[in-house]
Amino acid sequence: MTPRLTPTNEPVRAGSRLALLRLCHLVSPALPVGAYAYSQGLEQAVARGWVTDETSAFEWLAGLARCNVGTLDLPWLARLHAAWSRDDAEAVQYANAQLMAARDCAELRAEERHLGQALQRVLVELGVDGAERWKTPLGAPPASSLAAPTFAALFALATVRWGIEAGDALAGYLWTWTENQVLAAIKLVPLGQSAGQRLLQRLTHAIPDIVERALTLPDAAIGVGAWSQTLASAWHEVQYSRLFRS
Repeated sequence: MTPRLTPTNEPVRAGSRLALLRLCHLVSPALPVGAYAYSQGLEQAVARGWVTDETSAFEWLAGLARCNVGTLDLPWLARLHAAWSRDDAEAVQYANAQLMAARDCAELRAEERHLGQALQRVLVELGVDGAERWKTPLGAPPASSLAAPTFAALFALATVRWGIEAGDALAGYLWTWTENQVLAAIKLVPLGQSAGQRLLQRLTHAIPDIVERALTLPDAAIGVGAWSQTLASAWHEVQYSRLFRS
């Protein structure tokens, strides 16, 4: 007899233990969205000798966490969380388009579309209310890229439906980005597992302050201040031999 599963669109009390477990589910490496396939320019940074060891890997990742994810992804994620909380479809579409438009090279835009569509499919399978209408047709032309769902838009939807508070949602988003990037660094630099754990510990220590800043960042201050990543991602498009898709 097949066991009955509790529908995931049932209300979850914000801050509850179940909400915490839902967040763990959302940031788990087992979530089938394919984030492990992207280095976000780190592969090119290693190839050019910018990142060569544990110290330089920390500087690279900490800089991106503060001046890219913390000043672009997280502020828009906070606005998306608020928009989904009040079911404001227009505000969701605006924030989604702004975030997509800020991806300033082809690989980063392709990554955003892929992750967003992958998470959309997962959330539909899990019965998350509102995920189905964000489906993007296969083979959609590049001109529709600004309308494609971003990973943050679907991440925010799941956190609202699962009773995850905004600050916790931002912390979880930055954590999963950090973990994926550290795993990429372990493969690319390369680093040992112990070095990877030290990196995770140091980077995790910075997450609360980055989240707090992102929650209060005004609209005029949202943007990217990590030009090295932009250059590395653009150069990666023509890198001869590579392990990652970005």
